[in-house]
Amino acid sequence: MMAAKQMRKKSRKAEKKRKSRSTVLTIDVGGSHVKVMTDKGRTKREFSSGPHLSAKTMVKKVKELTKDWSYDLVSVGYPGPVVRNRPVAEPHNLGRGWAGFDFAKAFGRPTKVVNDALMQAFGSYEGGTMLFLGLGTGLGSAMIVDGVLEPMELGHLPYRKGKTFEDFVGAAGLKRRGKKKWKRSVDDVVKRLTAALQPDYVVLGGGNAEKLGKPPRNARLGINNNAFKGGFRLWQDRAIRPSRTRRGKEGFFRIAGMEPITS
Repeated sequence: MMAAKQMRKKSRKAEKKRKSRSTVLTIDVGGSHVKVMTDKGRTKREFSSGPHLSAKTMVKKVKELTKDWSYDLVSVGYPGPVVRNRPVAEPHNLGRGWAGFDFAKAFGRPTKVVNDALMQAFGSYEGGTMLFLGLGTGLGSAMIVDGVLEPMELGHLPYRKGKTFEDFVGAAGLKRRGKKKWKRSVDDVVKRLTAALQPDYVVLGGGNAEKLGKPPRNARLGINNNAFKGGFRLWQDRAIRPSRTRRGKEGFFRIAGMEPITS
C-alpha cells in the first residue's frame, strides 16, 4: 500500500513537471475580435470575429494565425455558459455551431474552456470577494468569493425600459446613447450590482473599460491582458479545482488554498 502511495506521488510530481514545461495557448473569444497568446512568447495576435463566426471557423483561423507557434495546452474564454469544457448555449454576438463543440478534439490538444469573463476575472483576482464586469461587445460578469470562482450572466438581466444591463452598457448602448450617458449607466449598474452582491471590490475589464477615464467608486480598471493571464493560470498545478460547496454546480471552481495566485 505504501508503494502504491509513493507511485502516485511520483506520478503527480512527473505530471506537474511536464505541465511546467508545456506551452499554453490562450484564446480570448469576443464579439468583435478573437485574441491569442502563449505563455512563452507573450505576443498577442488577433482577428475579427463578428455575428457570423462559428466555432469551427474560429478554430481554423486560430490554427492559421498560429501556424508558426508551438503549444501543448489550450485555454479558451467563451462568451457564454460552459459545462465540462463545452459551451452549453449559442453566443449572443457570434454565429452558430458553438453549443456542445469539442475544442479539445478540434485542436488535438488538452483544452480547458471557461466563460470569458471568468477567465479575465481569474487573471485579475487579488483575494477577498471580487465582482468582475467586462465592458465589451456585451457585458460579461463573474465573481470570485474567497477563492471560489463562479461565472455569471448578469448582462441579460432586466434593467430599464424593458431592456437589459447589456443593452445600456454594452457596445451597442455606447454607440446609441453616446459616451456621456453610457458612463452614467456604467456608474449606475456598478452601484446597483455592488449593493446587491456586496463585493469587496469591482474590477472593470473589456475593450471599452478604458473609455471610462475615472472608474466608479469602489471599482478599478483591469488590464485586458489579464484574460491571457487567467488562461495560463488554468493550467497551473492545483490552481483551481471543482468545488464541493454546491453539489451539481457545473462551471463552479475553487482556487486551491483559497489564496490569490501571484504569477
